Amino acid sequence: MQLLQKFLRQLLDVLRAAWAKTAPLRRSLARLPTWKRALVWGGAAMLSFVLIIGGAAAIVWPGLPDLSRLVDYQPKQPLRVYAADGELLAEYGTERRHYLPLDQIPKQMRQALLAVEDTNFYEHQGVYIPGMIRAFGVNLFSSSRSQGASTITQQLARDFYLTKRKLYTRKFVEILLALKMESQLSKDKILEVYMNQIYLGQRAYGFEAAAEAYFGKPLKALSTAEIAMLAGLPQNPYRANPINNFKAAKRRQLVVISRMQDVGLLTAEQAQAARDEKLQLRTAQEQRLPYGQYAAEMVRQQIHAQYGEDAYTRGINVTTTIRMDNQVAAYKALRRTLLDYERRKAWRGPEDTVDLPTDLTDTELDNAVTQALADHPDNDDLRAAVVTEVTSNRIRATLQDGEDIDLKGDGIRSVLSALSEKAKPNLRIQRGAIIRVLKGAPTKEFPKGAWAVTQPPEAEGALVSVEPETGRVLALVGGFDFARNQFNHATQAWRQPGSSFKPYLYSGALEMGASPATLVDDAPITIGDWSPRNSDGQYDGPITLRQALAKSKNMVTIRLLEQLSPERGRAWAGKFGIDVDRQPANLTLALGSGSVTPLQMASGYSVFANGGYLLKPLLITKITDSQNQVLFQAEPEKLTEDHRAISERNAFVTSTLLHEVAVRGTAYRASASLKRYDLYGKTGTTNDAVDAWFAGFQRKVATVVWIGYDQPRSLGDRETGGGIALPAWIDYMQVALKGVPTAEVPPPTDGSVAQIEGPNGPDWVFQEFAAGDTWLKTLGTISEMTTDPATGALLPAVPASGAASGVLVPGAASAAGPAPPARRSSGPPSSWFSGDGG
Repeated sequence: MQLLQKFLRQLLDVLRAAWAKTAPLRRSLARLPTWKRALVWGGAAMLSFVLIIGGAAAIVWPGLPDLSRLVDYQPKQPLRVYAADGELLAEYGTERRHYLPLDQIPKQMRQALLAVEDTNFYEHQGVYIPGMIRAFGVNLFSSSRSQGASTITQQLARDFYLTKRKLYTRKFVEILLALKMESQLSKDKILEVYMNQIYLGQRAYGFEAAAEAYFGKPLKALSTAEIAMLAGLPQNPYRANPINNFKAAKRRQLVVISRMQDVGLLTAEQAQAARDEKLQLRTAQEQRLPYGQYAAEMVRQQIHAQYGEDAYTRGINVTTTIRMDNQVAAYKALRRTLLDYERRKAWRGPEDTVDLPTDLTDTELDNAVTQALADHPDNDDLRAAVVTEVTSNRIRATLQDGEDIDLKGDGIRSVLSALSEKAKPNLRIQRGAIIRVLKGAPTKEFPKGAWAVTQPPEAEGALVSVEPETGRVLALVGGFDFARNQFNHATQAWRQPGSSFKPYLYSGALEMGASPATLVDDAPITIGDWSPRNSDGQYDGPITLRQALAKSKNMVTIRLLEQLSPERGRAWAGKFGIDVDRQPANLTLALGSGSVTPLQMASGYSVFANGGYLLKPLLITKITDSQNQVLFQAEPEKLTEDHRAISERNAFVTSTLLHEVAVRGTAYRASASLKRYDLYGKTGTTNDAVDAWFAGFQRKVATVVWIGYDQPRSLGDRETGGGIALPAWIDYMQVALKGVPTAEVPPPTDGSVAQIEGPNGPDWVFQEFAAGDTWLKTLGTISEMTTDPATGALLPAVPASGAASGVLVPGAASAAGPAPPARRSSGPPSSWFSGDGG
């Protein structure tokens, strides 16, 4: 371009000098007849034009860019993360592009593009002379140079190598480049590159990416009307963007449809049907792909660590273990729980307030609302609205899309006091207030769902779901909204597990001779200045371990850990993948006062579900490049003995305890709501309800839910894991277990467990303890024996000594049973099984 400009300046100087020297010749020509003078000057002008163009071309041609980038076209393609079923979870990169070979681009899409952009594409040699002449004539009388007449070849040359400024010098180089491209590339190659390279708005490059961006489906699934909409974008993707300016986009679409009809691609009936078709565009909210952002971010970090910045341009595709149906259910379940919880909290006031004079016209009001909500985007189903009218029992507001809504009755019950003129200024809802609203489920009174005032939750949460038999992560949600808070609570939040930790300790006690039928005194206890209590403030006296876990009795677990010892309890928890160093070496361990992550807990509970195996959570299964070459592939770990954490019989007996919790204990609502009884789990609530948990499983799915504040504080005096975390677990499992046959955890087939008669009927115990009746009848000291309130039977007396004396004997199970499994790195030392202090 610079060479051409320099050449033109030099040529102008030469022409000025030559013109001065032709004065005598011009005087001689003046004596000739007019027609001869016109002929001479016309010929001279034509010769000069040819010489100028030829000279310019000769100078510029050698400096034209090399076409290797086009010949070996390697477009920038984003990093894409997919669910196991192929649905897109997220993509990262400045350019959205999905490269398609020409033969995979629908024929109608190609034809529509050529009809409106370059009808003679397959006839010309890169430049269409009649079009150029027409454009020159228009531009001759227009200062805007609005007519370009560029062929598709020229447009591609400009897009790849030149500026988009409308300059005649650029146009000249563009023509030369187009001629060079046509001499080295086939027509099909040029069209293929163009249809994958051109920018079409919404960060979409190429028509396949545009189809996903605007319609949420692949190019091959588009209708004629949708294809026409895309074909109209290359001329001006900013002005004709259907999401930002639908009216302009519609006008351009109609032009495309008319051109398709003119060139015979559509009949009159087909063209009219395309004009009348109502288009379903993806909203900006839908384009956020919110459901799997936390899981996708985990993938992005790992891929970036391996490939650096190239990860965002190489077209890397990552397949994960996420199941999209599960992921959507998890996302919605956690959001619903947090929003329901927020409705129980005090109103904090509007997000903002804008001035809305009462004398505004409808148009002015619409513009004011649009401007006001620009800084308050919708958050999925949590919509932003500007209040336009308030009475003592009703609110009228306008949403971002211009819809007017009425809120009344239950929808404003939580904010009634804020409607009064006497309300505090920071709480008052008045005209111009920006509030959040949520649409409820359809009812007979409100067929489309009633709107309710709400507010973004301050509490956070996490939901993790794992396939116990493989370790595959089926769903992972790390918080309420990734755009608001990128901290992944599923993997990064180290929180106290509360009573959801207890099953690990009960599992350890089984190895030392305890049974679900073992009696422990549920009575107050004081150790030094520490006086813990049961969460419900009730003490039931002698109670079996089965009953104690079902009722989440803290006193029983403390007495159990006294016998087991905190060090052995920590070591045993390590077998489930729990970080031992983050657990206290004292009796508060019984109350779950250490630190765990939700993902750790999901893996830990999977050990009970799969028969005793600890498997690493698996998220990424395959990585491929833009050519579909496999860069990495992973298979799930197998249920082999080298992954065994606890014995099958231990997993079974502990699962029967967790079954009691889910059917008759603190989580009875799980079985009642899902109407199935192959469920197992444990609630968890820490001191002052700072953390609320529910960890549970069915044999095919293990799921953990955590709720709490980022800066730890009480969720509320009446909040518990069963009240706030369990509902999200139930909502999710309703979807995750759809079509999954009922399957309870079966007892081992090797005869390693047996049933004994306990205080409340038959129960399970390890076989060696049943054979000699040496299982622990009681644990610790029981001050007073009473009759069983359910049956009236006398509860057994405290034995005087031996294995049933109420003292856990380290290694008792292994002394009579088979040799223990090899020690895992996170588990206890091997001497734990030999009877020494460990």
